[in-house]
Amino acid sequence: MKQLICFLLLFAVSEIRSFDLVIDEIPDDLENLFDLELDGFLSKPMTRNGRYQRSTLNYEDSEELVAGDDKISIYSYKVQSTITSRLVNTMIQSKVENKAKHSQNVVFDVQIPKGAFIHNFTMNINGITFTSSIREKSAARQQYAQARAKGKAAGIVRSSALDMENFKAELNVPGGMKVQFEIHYQEVIRRKLGSYEYVISLQPGRLAKHLEVDVRIIEPQGLRYVHVPNSLGDHFVGITTISKGEKKAHVSFKPTVAQQRKCPTCSATAVDGNFVVAYDVHRETKAGELEIFNGYFIHYFAPDNLDPLPKNILFVIDVSGSMWGLKMKQTVEAMKTILGDLRPDDHFSIVDFNHNVRTWRDDLVAATAPQTEDAKKYIQEIHPNGGTNINEALLRAIFILKEASNLGMLDPNSVSMIILVSDGDPTVGELKLTKIQKNVKQNIPEDVSLFSLGIGFDVDYDFLERLAHENHGMAQRIFGNQETSSQMKKFYNQVSTPLLKKVEFNYPRGSVSDVTQNSFDNYFGGSEIVVAGKVDSDNVQHLQSIITATSSNAELVLETLADVEGLEDFLKKEPHADPKFTEKLWAYLTINQLLAERNLAPTAALKRNITRSILQMSLDHHIVTPFTAMLIENPERNERMLADSPQDPKRGCCPGTLGVVSNGLDQSIPPWAKPTATAERLLSALRAPTVSSDPRITAVDNDPHFIIHLLKSQENICFNIDSEPGKILNLVSDPDSGIVINGQLTGAKKQENKKLSTYFGKIGFYFKNKGLKVEISTETIILKDGSYSTALSWSDTGSIIRKRLLVSVKKERTVTIAMDTEMSFMVLLHRVWKNHPVNVDFLGIYIPPTNRFSPSAHGLIGQFMSEPTVHIYNERPGRDPEKPEATMEVKGHKLTVTSGLQKDYRTDQVFGTNVHCWFVHNSGKGFIDGHYKDYLVAHLYSFLKNP
Repeated sequence: MKQLICFLLLFAVSEIRSFDLVIDEIPDDLENLFDLELDGFLSKPMTRNGRYQRSTLNYEDSEELVAGDDKISIYSYKVQSTITSRLVNTMIQSKVENKAKHSQNVVFDVQIPKGAFIHNFTMNINGITFTSSIREKSAARQQYAQARAKGKAAGIVRSSALDMENFKAELNVPGGMKVQFEIHYQEVIRRKLGSYEYVISLQPGRLAKHLEVDVRIIEPQGLRYVHVPNSLGDHFVGITTISKGEKKAHVSFKPTVAQQRKCPTCSATAVDGNFVVAYDVHRETKAGELEIFNGYFIHYFAPDNLDPLPKNILFVIDVSGSMWGLKMKQTVEAMKTILGDLRPDDHFSIVDFNHNVRTWRDDLVAATAPQTEDAKKYIQEIHPNGGTNINEALLRAIFILKEASNLGMLDPNSVSMIILVSDGDPTVGELKLTKIQKNVKQNIPEDVSLFSLGIGFDVDYDFLERLAHENHGMAQRIFGNQETSSQMKKFYNQVSTPLLKKVEFNYPRGSVSDVTQNSFDNYFGGSEIVVAGKVDSDNVQHLQSIITATSSNAELVLETLADVEGLEDFLKKEPHADPKFTEKLWAYLTINQLLAERNLAPTAALKRNITRSILQMSLDHHIVTPFTAMLIENPERNERMLADSPQDPKRGCCPGTLGVVSNGLDQSIPPWAKPTATAERLLSALRAPTVSSDPRITAVDNDPHFIIHLLKSQENICFNIDSEPGKILNLVSDPDSGIVINGQLTGAKKQENKKLSTYFGKIGFYFKNKGLKVEISTETIILKDGSYSTALSWSDTGSIIRKRLLVSVKKERTVTIAMDTEMSFMVLLHRVWKNHPVNVDFLGIYIPPTNRFSPSAHGLIGQFMSEPTVHIYNERPGRDPEKPEATMEVKGHKLTVTSGLQKDYRTDQVFGTNVHCWFVHNSGKGFIDGHYKDYLVAHLYSFLKNP
């Protein structure tokens, strides 16, 4: 009677990820399999059709196997890897025997790196080898269906949508049976934090009689160093050997059975973790390295010693109930470190969300020490609870960045980014993942990158990865354990040091084709940009590349050449080098780029064209992609298994899926996130002629000279206030509008003509209804909101926006304050020679008469917002023939006023522009209500008492 063998396979590749397989019946060839001997490594050279040849296995029965209590023995567990110019070919092989007399499950379980492509999988069951080939998905299904109709189909693989990186084969093996599993995959290792890291998940699950990791590195650029950190623990210190030459290295890890044991008497293995090989190559030029071989070129670009660009960063943090406990604790610890690493020229804010969305600050603030410390306190006080509203949280972050950009707050050379940290699917608000993707894509500016960090095992990493890749970013998944904090910080470090913007590669026309990418949004320190393509000319010996990019202070232009002959001579002498490394690397990069372009294709026709290109490349290069399937067959090709990946119906966000669109209004974008004219209105207020150039202005400038413009009578009335240094004068006190403007006097360095001149050295604005205070001195500008404060300097141009209040600084000239569309103010800075014997720096303030104060407004300026009736007559010669006098009736008084000129410094900061006015003597007595001393207040933000 035939024995029944059941398989469970879980594949992980770039998009296919996971599979399950059930074999319905045992092939006829396995009837007498107990009499067969097993022999040797299965990895043989491939024939021209890409199929691996049959081999036999020999487990050296004369030597006792290492068996556990269940009598399952691993004879050998081997990892063989070859790295040729960053392209890695990896083979993992496990030989296992069931020594028991009864059937047992044997598991082959390995982790495939994210983004790697599987290109071969074989199983050898007591000498019968099942090999694989890559077919177009529908063709593979048809062949499987034909075999099944004849009763010869051994099984089918289906997607289980569990873990994207897990490859698991579980086989029910009868007693005495021997089996070998072998998987081959390839990947391109990326430069991160200044080095290349090749990571092997080494988890054999039990002791192995022969355990071996063998890594060979061939780098034509030359090796700076090779390092194997102690990632598996102190148990294995001193076991790894490294042999390094100028351009190649060999790493070997071969622990004995005794060295594998957790303790001398333990049957459990201590080999459980990642085996890591880190290295870097020599870099002689900032332009990188061009390599040409076998008709393809690879260009590596990783310049060092550049100053970082300033960044504008929004942290979007999931604080829903599922983040409770260790995950939140580790997130808080990581955020504290990350906030502490921000540079002074960076700007940032924090959005945290559960079923609601909160912001630490409604706008971007400079990463000064007080701000980052306040942000740390905010993070520390978060208590996770509630649901997950990812859609609104991301739209809020995008809105903040767009408002900052519209208001001119962002440095033109800065890089803007959003970092999303989440552990789950959306449960509140918009739930359709495709709709969230669409909302983000439609609203996010082209120059903003989105980075996603998924925490835990349950997170929908597919969704987070697509969000990132569609918006110029990258994604990473970390697991909610004790390492969460360090993994978060490591991820942040990868993306937090932008060195270049808009990197563009240009090659001579006609010399190359099918280039994977010719421009990139940003280049981050410690990373690397890789460009690949075909070389069109057979005679190309020196391919030239011109690279242009924006650095921290200039346009960067770099040039590099490829040395073809030197590379060929080196590779021909190196037996371990992959002779097709340039072609494979180009195919790997191109397919990944096409997959990303397909996700973003705006039309069905374009998506179909891209799909055809991916399919053809998958078949040409024998790799599994979403549009191919792996057909696994015995040597006679009459027993078949199918590796397939049907879409999981629960995942509506997968590439190419169709969503249901309702006819109603789009409720997934909250009203506040939709485009508004608010920023433009604020900018209009900022640039309004009523502040910057309109001659109708009310101002206080110089020592201090008041100019009051009366709209109805079209007259300018002037007066001076002679008071003492340190005194604070109220300019506007409007309790109904909740606005106060006060000025503090500062004195000249010494008296002239027995008089000490005074000027405004500090001006304070208090917007009570917003809870905001602005303090402007000749040294700095400070915006205060309760315990929060942020500062701007006169030495830089910059802006702050908070609660719809814009504070904008024009370097060494003016501060403009705009409140919605109702109020605008300008404070002008006067600098004097610091060694001047008398004069000091001082401020002037300019207020348009159209500002909408309430009728209750008062103060030295505010009282004139309700314009008094003024009648000027009987103009006559004065004591000075050039200054006529007149009589002015106002507020029941008859005053003698003098015609003269005052200065408006808005358009000419040095010499000013003459403004005609009628001057009221004796500190404005008779024109202002009461005496000027009635306008003295105790503090910079005090309202007038009983005006």
